[in-house]
Amino acid sequence: MNTTEIVLPGVVAPDGLQVRVRDLPEPAERQVLLRMEATGVSFAEQQMRLGKYYDQPPFPFVPGYDVVGEVVATGPGVATALTGRRFAAVTKTGGWASHLVVDAGDLVPVPDGVDPAAAETVLVNGVTAWQMLHRIAAVRRGGVVVVLGANGGVGSVLVQLARHAGITVIGTAAERHHDAVRALGAIPVDYRDPDMHAQIRAHAPAGVDAVFDHVGGPGLRESWRLLRRGGTLVNYGSAATKDEPGNAMLPVLKLFARLLAWNHLPNGKSARFYNFWAGKRRIAAFRARLAEDLSQVLALVADGVLTPQIAARVPLADAGKALALAESRTVMGKVVIVSSA
Repeated sequence: MNTTEIVLPGVVAPDGLQVRVRDLPEPAERQVLLRMEATGVSFAEQQMRLGKYYDQPPFPFVPGYDVVGEVVATGPGVATALTGRRFAAVTKTGGWASHLVVDAGDLVPVPDGVDPAAAETVLVNGVTAWQMLHRIAAVRRGGVVVVLGANGGVGSVLVQLARHAGITVIGTAAERHHDAVRALGAIPVDYRDPDMHAQIRAHAPAGVDAVFDHVGGPGLRESWRLLRRGGTLVNYGSAATKDEPGNAMLPVLKLFARLLAWNHLPNGKSARFYNFWAGKRRIAAFRARLAEDLSQVLALVADGVLTPQIAARVPLADAGKALALAESRTVMGKVVIVSSA
């Protein structure tokens, strides 16, 4: 079978992505052939375009962190009953393709009736949000949290999960997104306001139970100061340093050092870095945890509790436009790439 793939050839502008068609091998033992129905643009692909994502493969390669699709063929050792069913999978790379081979162990069933683009929107974003809120910060009902980028892919899911859990949310976003953030259940604060942190303190004068910060940079210290005693800072990125020249790992290493130092302060607070791939060396346990958390998120989508925020649906052939739109920081939610067929 042929597959159409979007190739990232090097450090290029979004319109520098290339399209190639190649033959796909038959799925090997414990693998399946998946027909892509939806994939997406995350911050990871934006970093990869600049050559700044940790552990990304050498150029050229096919981006695509996660994918939702239909199994069209199975390899040896895989039940043929999977054929024709819809699954989600985390791929890290390779998802921007019309067809791709995936390990059967990475498949998570998508509930009947859930739109592929909706499932894609809460795939990595939903697992990230769920694990940060419930596994790392473990915020209890009645707590107060701050979500930076409440209009973003992860942020919009975090807001909804926290509100569903009975947690008050203060969410930062550009003013044009405030109505949408408010509709999700959060108290909006303008991230462009020089007094942003003072505004947050006005809403939570006693401090907050958790801050979810993907920005990093100088503002990370202010996020730490927002916490009450016993609160948790969860950092999951360094968007503030994305465009800085030089070694991509240097800002991240500085961030790790700062978080580690704060954990040794005698104030009862904690600082954690969220790593989606933590525990991957124990592959069976990693897959089980991922499947459990994603299944809970997808069930909330199926029940209408969680509303995926789809910023746009862009055909695979226009992946460059999808990447440019995601990087424009003008949209609410996640840009989804769909099959061109």
